[in-house]
Amino acid sequence: MPRGRYSLHDLHDHTPLGEEHFHCAPGPSGWRYVAQRTTPSGDHSGSVDLALDELGRPLRLEVNAASWQVRGAALDGVTWVRTDPTGLHATEGNAPAHAFTGTSPAFLVATARLLRLTPASPSTRVRLVALTDPVLAPRTVDQSWTLLESEAHATDNGPLTVDAYQVTALDTGEQHTVHLSGDVVLAAPGIELEDLETPPSAFT
Repeated sequence: MPRGRYSLHDLHDHTPLGEEHFHCAPGPSGWRYVAQRTTPSGDHSGSVDLALDELGRPLRLEVNAASWQVRGAALDGVTWVRTDPTGLHATEGNAPAHAFTGTSPAFLVATARLLRLTPASPSTRVRLVALTDPVLAPRTVDQSWTLLESEAHATDNGPLTVDAYQVTALDTGEQHTVHLSGDVVLAAPGIELEDLETPPSAFT
């Protein structure tokens, strides 16, 4: 069960946004990721709980940030309920999308798991509902994912396979590279892996 810590940064000016303390593991029904978020000063700022089924679809999602909460799942596309900080108002939403995304590294792993690309695969388009900080406002986005290379690196615990993905935002054409190893993000824009207590889990 990988357990560790990511630091999160603003994509434009690299201002520290805080940290995400996580653990994740594959299981009989798919994969689960649980994390607590802290501010740069160390205060609690939110949480992420994402469970995928064996095909990589969001079986259950609960995200909390700034007292806002979103619960969602893959149902008629993706469906969610967003609750305001007072807890008095909840709005339901639905979109013809494949999964969710957001600033948590969990969503990068989840999208890669959903697409299951190989280096021979063509670029694949995917529609996602992005939960935007700081109030988890839902926004539908289209991306294109390409697996550029899959390379094995020697480590003390045996070979570690690193997958490099090119992710393109189809509305702006902006591209960036994401490096994953199993269910851990090694590097991505705005995300740095600061600590990892156990090796990544390999998806079969």
